[in-house]
Amino acid sequence: MNNLIALIAGCIFGGGLAFSGMTDTSKVIGFLDLAGTWQPGLAFVMGAGLLVATPSFYLLMKGGKPFLAEKFFAPENSAIDKPLLIGAALFGIGWGLYGYCPGPAISSLAYLNTDSFIFVGAMLVGMFAAKQFPIKN
Repeated sequence: MNNLIALIAGCIFGGGLAFSGMTDTSKVIGFLDLAGTWQPGLAFVMGAGLLVATPSFYLLMKGGKPFLAEKFFAPENSAIDKPLLIGAALFGIGWGLYGYCPGPAISSLAYLNTDSFIFVGAMLVGMFAAKQFPIKN
């Protein structure tokens, strides 16, 4: 049952990314180009997401336990350290170079675009490498 709910939630999430334009690399790169021809449209998408997510997380965390799990899993590490900074830099470089972060990249596979498959393949190689060669503090 949990897998079916996860599949449905993933499809809704992917559809939302496509509908909002997050799977359009030119729109994303235009949004990231603050010094050039900035396209602010995705700021409204992110703002709407925050307007829904912030009170939802507050209410859900206040409610005790989730519907389909024994407990909530929240990040326990709040340190700003070397692995976090390197990971954030690599994430930002990848996002800025091609215009995808992991969610939209996976959603874009539905378009059967060769570039998306190459990007997701490179992303998976990077994830595997990060597990094999962790960055020490």
